[in-house]
Amino acid sequence: MSDYLIKATAFNSQVRAYAIESTGLVNEACERQDTWPTASAALGRTITITAMMGSMLKGDNKLTVKLEGDGPIGAIVADGNAKGEVRGYVKKPHVDFESNEHGKLDVRRAVGTNGSLSVVKDLGMKNNFTGQVPIVSGEVSEDFTYYFVTSEQVPSAVGAGVLVDTDYSILAAGGFIIQMMPGATEETISLVEQRIGQIPAISTQIQEGKTPEDILGTFFEGAEWHIIERQDVLFQCFCSKERTEEVIATLGSEEIEDMIEKDGGAEATCHFCNQVYTLTAEDLERLKK
Repeated sequence: MSDYLIKATAFNSQVRAYAIESTGLVNEACERQDTWPTASAALGRTITITAMMGSMLKGDNKLTVKLEGDGPIGAIVADGNAKGEVRGYVKKPHVDFESNEHGKLDVRRAVGTNGSLSVVKDLGMKNNFTGQVPIVSGEVSEDFTYYFVTSEQVPSAVGAGVLVDTDYSILAAGGFIIQMMPGATEETISLVEQRIGQIPAISTQIQEGKTPEDILGTFFEGAEWHIIERQDVLFQCFCSKERTEEVIATLGSEEIEDMIEKDGGAEATCHFCNQVYTLTAEDLERLKK
């Protein structure tokens, strides 16, 4: 079954919720990046949450997320859109550590605890929406929780998990976002907070065969809730040779001529999917003109 997410409401629309299974999406991103386990967990959590944030958009709207801490993996960048298409990369993919004190991959150590999380939304308007908050955890989920509360003023709980196999493939990945809507009662808020504290690890639930529906069912057991949309999600890069040529053309004729004379061509690699595009001297001459 392909990866997918669901959107739902609960408690008479006092709560908005998202849940996702992203195992295939994360596995493809990590394979393309050749990530080691701890880097896989950090990248996987980020693109899982980005996929859910993309589903909050409409039409051709899209967003870019950048998590940049002072840890050894450097920046993590992810793009998502309203169609369920996601891509992402980590600056230094070959990072791994021994498990932390909880027996889990030490994502905090890889990401770092000083830095920023920024979200840029292209909503088809003259200016993009940009929100930025400091990193508060380095565990990724907590940092996105802080972003929603601080930058978008939406009380939220965000969770994402990734299980990595011994061969570095992804065993399971998934996540959730639970948001309190204006007018939510104290009783509802208290109950949801209690459930959040009790829910088993998301990646473990996915590995056990639980679906996004099962995950939200755990949150809202005994309450009335409704699924309002189901959406497939997948890794999708938008690079192409044509886009590569457009970028090189902006460099100007002198720099392009320098490429022809020194290298006899040019080669560019996409950060997101690692696809290599080769331009011959003839290609460059055409761009120069």
